[in-house]
Amino acid sequence: MKRFSGRTALISGGLGDIGRAIAIELATHGADVALCGLRPASEAEPFLIELRALGQRVTYDAVDVADADAVQVWVERVEAALGAPTLIIPNAAQVTQSDFQRLTPQQWNRELRVNLDGAFHMAQSAALRLLEHRKPGRIVFIGSWAGHRVHSDIPAYCVAKAGLRMLCQCMALEFAPHGILVNEVAPGIVDAGLSCKIMSGNAELRESVRQMTPVKKLIVSQDVARAVTFLCDPENLQMAGSVIVQDGGLSLLAPRPCTR
Repeated sequence: MKRFSGRTALISGGLGDIGRAIAIELATHGADVALCGLRPASEAEPFLIELRALGQRVTYDAVDVADADAVQVWVERVEAALGAPTLIIPNAAQVTQSDFQRLTPQQWNRELRVNLDGAFHMAQSAALRLLEHRKPGRIVFIGSWAGHRVHSDIPAYCVAKAGLRMLCQCMALEFAPHGILVNEVAPGIVDAGLSCKIMSGNAELRESVRQMTPVKKLIVSQDVARAVTFLCDPENLQMAGSVIVQDGGLSLLAPRPCTR
């Protein structure tokens, strides 16, 4: 039997590079998958077909995770369709490249609402449903090494991810006695999303980043997905409030010149 058979995974930011990789990894191991994002359902359909080919049930809803009521409705809808989610992955994120002198209040508010508030809304809504059903579960936040290292070009993102880490630890302490284990995966410079766009078409920059990383390899979305799967494993019973820093050793060095 596959390790996640009979379980439902809830993934926000499900159409991004990391969200897609997590969905494929969990579905491959037997989980049904519920995705959300800001894009219309029509754009999600090709990916849903790919996931269904793995033999799992899959849903997608357009949801703004910054809207607490919308998140609660989504969680209830998923439970009605697939059963109560027991694998919860708050992954949706937004990044604004700007120093503090140019950062607008609107940009600051939106980043904290998506990256921190949105993660809270999703984790809390799903955890409360698990408590009601007396079910164990796993919550894995997708953080960043920017949560503990200063990145002067993305300060709002740094602050949000630092808050996410404390959110993870506070929730972990409260929910661990109920069998709901809360942890975080904190990637470094991932060859996906914003970082990939920055490096795209710039072979010199890509090679510079690779050489700068102590392990001499760029992180890919599948690396993050495998770390999430490890934390979700039903046999992983002792990790609560832990952070897997997945940055290839970058945190051991001086601040880097490129964003995640």
